Amino acid sequence: MYKRLRLRNRADFSRVYRYGKSFANHQFVVYGCRRKDTEQFRVGVSCSKKIGNAVVRNRMRRMIKEIVRHHEQEIVTQMDLIFIVRKGALDMPYKEMEKSLLHVLRKASLLKSCKR
Repeated sequence: MYKRLRLRNRADFSRVYRYGKSFANHQFVVYGCRRKDTEQFRVGVSCSKKIGNAVVRNRMRRMIKEIVRHHEQEIVTQMDLIFIVRKGALDMPYKEMEKSLLHVLRKASLLKSCKR
């Protein structure tokens, strides 16, 4: 995933948590906050230490970023998104994780095809 598509600093994460809306399923929570100053969306991934050690957490981050990269054209622009990984996502194969992530994005109306 490109650097310009990543949320990196604490102030951006705090703004999304404070002003964004959240949607969840058993594996993921997504926070989304509208942003008018750019055409792209940005993504941040949060994994608690309860999920596992650093190897497990980084693997989850890499998989989520790869799924977002593959579906970049379908995600609504001008948004900051934060994905929070829950324990239910740990044992999922890639295809199931992709399906679950798209489900939570669809639930939050963050996919262009299901925009209200």
